[in-house]
This record gives sequence, structure tokens and C-alpha cells, in this order.
Amino acid sequence: MPISSAFIMPHPPLIIPEVGRGEEAKVQKTIDSFHMAAKQIAQMRPETIILISPHSVLYADYIHISPGKKASGSLKRFGAPAVFTAKYDEELADEICRICESADFPAGTLGEKSSELDHGTLVPLYFVNQYYTGYKLIRCSVSGLTRQEHYKFGVILQDAANSLDRNTVLIASGDLSHRLEHDGPYGFAPEGPELDKTLVDIMKSGDFGKFLEVDENLSEKGADCGLNSFIIMAGALDKKAVDTKFYSYEGPLGVGYAVCAYKVAGDDITRDFAAQYAAESQEHIQTIRNNESVYVKLARETLEYYVAKNKIPPFPDNLPDELANTRAGVFVSIKKNGQLRGCIGTTEPTRANVAEEIRQNAVSSGTRDPRFSPVAKDELGELIYNVDVLSPAEACKKEDLDVKRYGVIVTNGYKRGLLLPDLDGVDSVDEQINIACRKAGITPREKYTLERFEVRRNT
Repeated sequence: MPISSAFIMPHPPLIIPEVGRGEEAKVQKTIDSFHMAAKQIAQMRPETIILISPHSVLYADYIHISPGKKASGSLKRFGAPAVFTAKYDEELADEICRICESADFPAGTLGEKSSELDHGTLVPLYFVNQYYTGYKLIRCSVSGLTRQEHYKFGVILQDAANSLDRNTVLIASGDLSHRLEHDGPYGFAPEGPELDKTLVDIMKSGDFGKFLEVDENLSEKGADCGLNSFIIMAGALDKKAVDTKFYSYEGPLGVGYAVCAYKVAGDDITRDFAAQYAAESQEHIQTIRNNESVYVKLARETLEYYVAKNKIPPFPDNLPDELANTRAGVFVSIKKNGQLRGCIGTTEPTRANVAEEIRQNAVSSGTRDPRFSPVAKDELGELIYNVDVLSPAEACKKEDLDVKRYGVIVTNGYKRGLLLPDLDGVDSVDEQINIACRKAGITPREKYTLERFEVRRNT
């Protein structure tokens, strides 16, 4: 039996009466929706509830499935000490792990063994348990993996439930923006309301492919909580027709809360959203490569050759003079699915010419950036490159900076940090300097000098 229904639910502890102590009345619409959704789950009498929580064990490159026979938790840090215990569906967890291992997918029960349930799990189940307790639980985290990989994990969850013929319901736990009001917990950002409108429109439409397309900058600045949970849910409903019931949305406390239900209504092979997104992405990448500059082509072909043969290719013939006969610092940036995959460069020339600078930094960005694992051969077709050629740096004052035009270098003794100009999500000089200082390990109390530089960005 496939996953029969899925639910998007928020997880504000305040909504629990023992925590809210009357304040929960401010989100009564959400409370009413929780009760309706919980009653719907009770009618289905699932054997297992798979719950995706962004507050479970979190890893950058691995989706964690809670191990063991059972787990307990409470909201005592929010003022509600009552303990809740859930039994895990060990058989289904094993089947999910088996499929992940077979597919070489980075998810499973390895890592932290903590049995404490988080509030992203406890809040939705508080309402479910008022109407139905005859289920076992699978608790999964989100991760720092790509959106496509979260979607693929959802497909694995569907396959595992099918394999065991398990009557299963999935709950995607997640709030929306945390930046809806100036007096909210995270303050206000104009991207907050915009993000919530975007996500709510997607929920209502049931067009889950749009979750994959949400602008990364909008998601980050709007301080989203639940998007990766929702994307796993979308994967768990891959190629399934759904009947949508949107219960409510509100954000009176500076955080967006939405409740929505999707009941599986049969198969629909046109709803293979990850495949559609991948095809559109490949078409986009091919368009970029058909129009890439000689700088970017050199970086891309160098890394592709190096990954395939573990050596830098022979120096190409017939390069233009600005590559073969000039010297400059160069940064090579690599992105995959809209996320940074590597970025390393030199602020001043270290090689005989710009071409060699590009070649060396392309290899370093793809294989030696300490923030990422080396680029694998099967990733090469998904990568997009930028090559920034730097002008000589010059000393400056803060008022001489322009976040769109100039990059910045901050220096305190041997500590030195650099940030390129015109980066997504960096909108002010203060933000630019602060990020560069953090990269250098310069604390707010330390003094530093500033330099600025311009770049010629090649795409």
C-alpha cells in the first residue's frame, strides 16, 4: 500500500495549552486546522506515521532516520514537562535503510543515537494523539543536501512503504517564514511575506515541482523552516494524483503557520516533478554552455579533464591575449542546483598568466575547497561556473565601498578575509564586511584594514 495521505503541519510549541497558557488563542485558526487534520488521520488508521522534522538530528550531507525501538520527549524547556513516548517502526526503518544502501543514497540510522523527540515532532503528534494512537513512528530529519536529493529521499520513503505494504501517512513538519513582523522572534524582512505567499500558493495548487524552484535567496532571507520537509513530502507523493485540502494560514506572531492535506487519488505519471525539474535544469545548463565565455570554458574543461584523468590537461592553443599574456588574481566559483559547490581563488597573480590562474583555481575549487567533498564525475554535467578576474586591490575606507561594484578584503595581522562583489543575499556594505571578517576569523572587537577591488565577471 502506498503512502495514502500527507500533511503539512507547523510546530509552534506555543500552540500547546500547557505552553501557551492562553497565548495560544492568537493562533486559533491553526489550532482548529490541527484538530481537523488529526481527525482525518484518525479516520485512516495508519499503521505508521512518517514524520519529517527540521529539528531532528541534522547533518550537512546525510539524512538521519531515528534508530531504535522507541523514543521519548517533552516540551519542558517550553514549560510543559509531560513526557510523550513513541514506538518506532523498526521494520520500515530497516527497509528504508536497505533501499538507501542499494541506491547509494546518503541516508540512514548512522550517527547520533539520541532518543529524545524534538518539538518539530511533538507538536503535530500532540494533536494526532488526541484522536488516534494506534501507529508506530518513523522520524526523519532534513539535511544540507540539495533539494533534488531531498525529493529523491521522499521517493525512497514511498518505495519502502510499498515494499512492506504498509498503511502509511506522512507529516511534513515545518513552519514558513520566521521574518514576518518587526517584533517577531527574528525581526522583519520583506522577503518573509513574499516567501509565505509563494509557499502557500504552491500548497494550494498541489504543483509540488514549484517547491524545487523556490528562489534560494528568497528562502534564505525569508528564514524558511519547512521547505526541505515539504520537498521530501513531494517526493513521497511522486507520480501520484492528489486531492488537496488547504486548511489555513496565519502569521500573527511573526512566524508563518500553514496546515494542508493531500489525499492520494491514484497514479499520475505526469507528476514526476524531480524528473521534470532535472530536464529543465539540464536545458538551462546547456543554454549557458552554448553561450559561455572563453574564461568559463577553460575553467570547465580543465576541471572535467582533471576529474576524469587526475591531471591538468595540456595548455590549450590559440587562447586570446588577455588570457595568455596578462596576469591577474582569479576566482573560480562553481554552483550546483543553485547552491555553491566550490569557490577558490587568488587575490593577486601567482601564475605566468590568467589562463594558468584559471586552470589551477578551477581544479582547486572543484577538488580542494575544504567546505565540500571533491566534485565527482557524475556531477560534472550539473555544474555552472563563474570566473572573476580581479583588479589590483587598493586601500580604502568603509565609505569608499559599494557592495555591487567592489569586493572587499579585510586584514588583521595574518588574518585575511575576502568577499567578492555583487553576491546573492549580500545587500549592504556592513553585511559584506561582516562576512569577510567571519571568514578571516576577525572578531567584532578587533581592528582591521580594508581594501577594495573590482572584478570582471565571466559567465
